[in-house]
Amino acid sequence: MRLILNVIWLVLSGFWLFLGYMAAGIVACVLIVTIPFGIASFRIGFYALWPFGRDVVRRPSAGVASMIGNVLWILLFGWWLVLGHIGTALALAVTIVGLPLAWANLKLIPVSLFPMGSQIVDTDAYVPGSRIAA
Repeated sequence: MRLILNVIWLVLSGFWLFLGYMAAGIVACVLIVTIPFGIASFRIGFYALWPFGRDVVRRPSAGVASMIGNVLWILLFGWWLVLGHIGTALALAVTIVGLPLAWANLKLIPVSLFPMGSQIVDTDAYVPGSRIAA
C-alpha cells in the first residue's frame, strides 16, 4: 500500500514539493553561513519526495543551537514552504482519493517549520516510545 501511495504522491505533489525544497537548499547553500539550512532542506526534500513509510522524530541531542536555527529557518525559508504544503493539501483534499495525500501534506508542516534537531527514520525501523531508531 505504501508503494501505491508513494507513487500517487510523487505524481500529484511530491515532485513539486521536492523541487521547492531543493530550491530552498540551493539558495541556503549559496551563503556559507546558511549551509546547515541547505542540508536540512535537502533532507526534508527527499522526505517530501517519498514520505509514506517514514516518520520524523526529534533527536534527543538537539539543544539551543537547534532552537535558534529553527527560528532563523522559519524567518528565511519555512514560511513559504509551509504555504506550499497548505496549498497542495487543499488541492488534494478536493477528491476522496486525495484525502490521504492531503493529510500527509499537513503532517509535513511541523518538519517544514522546525527541521533542526529532527531526523527522518523508516517506520519499520523506529520503535515508538524509544528516543532513537532501532
